[in-house]
Amino acid sequence: METIILASASEQRRAFFELIGLPFKTIPSNLEEHIDKSLELDLALEKLAMEKAKKVSQTLKKSEKTWVFGADTVIFLDNEVLGKPKDREHARQMLFLLQGQTHEVISAISLINEARNIFDSCSNKSSVTFSPMTDKEIEWYLDTNEWKGAAGAYKIQGLGSCFISSINGSYSSIMGLPLNEFYDMLKRNSYPFDRIG
Repeated sequence: METIILASASEQRRAFFELIGLPFKTIPSNLEEHIDKSLELDLALEKLAMEKAKKVSQTLKKSEKTWVFGADTVIFLDNEVLGKPKDREHARQMLFLLQGQTHEVISAISLINEARNIFDSCSNKSSVTFSPMTDKEIEWYLDTNEWKGAAGAYKIQGLGSCFISSINGSYSSIMGLPLNEFYDMLKRNSYPFDRIG
């Protein structure tokens, strides 16, 4: 199979690539993230995921042009976007907002291969409901440091699941990579699977 460059530093996205058995290498885009507020949020995130992939692809030599994958995930609650917390206090504020509420998780993904003129993107919307949390529970969770680098200051695949009463949608998307959409994206763009598809 052909190598895909993962334009992300996300450990969870790397784990998904390993799970599928895709050959990849990681080159984080380090793109300063700005959401285009003139677009619907899902389209704005798809644009951002595409910009991440393009930025990494532009660093490659012509002979190295290959598949590049970009992604972005945000939490959306009461018309407010919750990204990654800047520090513990910011994470505390996010968890206080999320506890006892249902919020939307949007994950956008993009796949490009400039050598083949492929530029594709899509997104997934899922919802997560948090149980009410006491101040003590919030402080306990903050002490775990799981909130670091996590959109909305929690990880559903970790101890954050202790406070999640229900989800509606794609579990993998909430973790940062909607696997069904990703697999469909690879297939429709004729990614050369050796073992499946």
